[in-house]
Amino acid sequence: MISEKIATSKLSKVAFGQSARIESFSDDELSLKLLEMGCLPGVVVTIDHVAPFGCPVCIRFNNNNQLALRKSEADTITVTLV
Repeated sequence: MISEKIATSKLSKVAFGQSARIESFSDDELSLKLLEMGCLPGVVVTIDHVAPFGCPVCIRFNNNNQLALRKSEADTITVTLV
């Protein structure tokens, strides 16, 4: 049996214009807020805008909803590149 390794990364490491699928959250308090806004595990997000110094980043998800996240917040979201 061949096992596939899925490369995961932090959302803060995803480049402008790339898409990634949310896998998990490492911050319980922040994850609750994101879940309420529709950022669920399995949702594909796209990096729409990045501020000049990399913070904040704007993500697009679920029918063009947009959300701005600090780099420290994006660092708590584990994703897989799509």
